[in-house]
Amino acid sequence: MMAKKHLDLGCGLKPRNPYGAELTFGCDIRDIDAGVRDIGFEYKKVNLVIEPIPYPDNYFDSVSAYDFFEHVPRQVLLSNGESSNPFINLMNEIHRVLVPGGHLLALTPAYPHPAAFSDPTHVNFITSGTHEYFIGSKPTGSMYGFKGAFDVLQVRWEASQNAYDLNQPNWRKSLRRVHRRVTNGGLSHMLWELVANKC
Repeated sequence: MMAKKHLDLGCGLKPRNPYGAELTFGCDIRDIDAGVRDIGFEYKKVNLVIEPIPYPDNYFDSVSAYDFFEHVPRQVLLSNGESSNPFINLMNEIHRVLVPGGHLLALTPAYPHPAAFSDPTHVNFITSGTHEYFIGSKPTGSMYGFKGAFDVLQVRWEASQNAYDLNQPNWRKSLRRVHRRVTNGGLSHMLWELVANKC
């Protein structure tokens, strides 16, 4: 896939660009230091737990979320007493800003690996079946307000370094997976590569 515009969520100062897009954009909750002049990508500060992605519909060919979904709460109580589902809302927003057929690439520490729980800011525990709430013509997540639909390109347990560069040789990825299984108590992250279905 050759993307023209890519958005990295939770980007910090080094957004990922796994599809080699011509233009890179980033969103994060942090302020960028005023002393940083040319960061090489368009950056927008936004709290995606309570705010929408600040771009128009059908704007991006691809979106990535590396070690990000686990920081987005599944449910919060708003100041007006109503409840909100930030993770569902975020998946709606990702679907909205993707072009038809656009790709979402997400890498998240997942249950039952200890990496899912060790960081005290992890509040959304992804499992091997969480993606199923967002796929197909009638996603299960629609009962909670999900309005989009994704198709699966790949969903699997993955070594983190394999997801940062999608063009690595397969033999290298396989060796890394075996090494993680043997030395680190197994693979810690789930990789989702989903396609926005907008027919």
